[in-house]
Amino acid sequence: MKHIFLGLLLVHTTWLFSQTDSLMMDPALQPDKNQSNWEKAKYDGVSAFKGIMHAYSRPFHWKGNDWLTVGAVVAGEAVLYTVDTDLEAYFTNQGEHIPEGLKEFGWHLGKPQYNYLLIGGIYVGGLLTKNEKVRRTGVLMISSATATGVFQTVMKTVVGRARPGAELGKHDFEMFSSKASHHSFPSGHTMLSFTLAHALAKQFDNVWLKAGIYAVGSITPLSRMWVRAHWATDVALGAVISIVTVDSIDKFLNQSNRYPEANKNKISWRFKAGYNTFGVIGTF
Repeated sequence: MKHIFLGLLLVHTTWLFSQTDSLMMDPALQPDKNQSNWEKAKYDGVSAFKGIMHAYSRPFHWKGNDWLTVGAVVAGEAVLYTVDTDLEAYFTNQGEHIPEGLKEFGWHLGKPQYNYLLIGGIYVGGLLTKNEKVRRTGVLMISSATATGVFQTVMKTVVGRARPGAELGKHDFEMFSSKASHHSFPSGHTMLSFTLAHALAKQFDNVWLKAGIYAVGSITPLSRMWVRAHWATDVALGAVISIVTVDSIDKFLNQSNRYPEANKNKISWRFKAGYNTFGVIGTF
């Protein structure tokens, strides 16, 4: 009889994040296990809000190395800008041969309604199953998505860059434009999909699983270029902002110790293959 063990990326949240070891710490820092779900939800709401405020306040605390990083990002964007038109032509041509279903998947993954439905499901799953690691992951995703979502909405309106599909070229900008055709920079779809992918990938140690998660998250920025909705510089900056935001809020949640039970070992994944057997095994 053949045995096939399948490890799925997004399965039942409790199974994904199950933990069995114990964490030794000051009892005063332990959360009240008798809290109702409503009380936990309020606590998580405060955590998310503080995380968002923390992310927005970081530029005021940047120091030497941080500004060097900012300079490197700006320089990278400047270099990428010089080949924006060439890359637009390349991805447009590539998009003609991409299955419509894959393009649709990328669009839906970065669409706010569907993205929040997914990350909200992860959070609710952790809340209802009393799994603090999943709850914390949900809070990280929700706060990061909200922080990047609000930022990109304001930024793309202020910048007013024309989309490739507008046929106006990469140099066309109409600041404070209310037209959707001039909301190209940065890519909001990319920011939401990469926020989800980066926050989820941080929960695992296995490099192959991480790579798979990022590969799925990358479908959205690619799909936006395939359909001429964004330039390469739009999606590149969107991905960078997402990563920085998730890392910032994740660090805040760790330093504030708001979810002590979540700071346990991550799931360790390994591939297994043998006679009539192959699959992925998770150890937690």
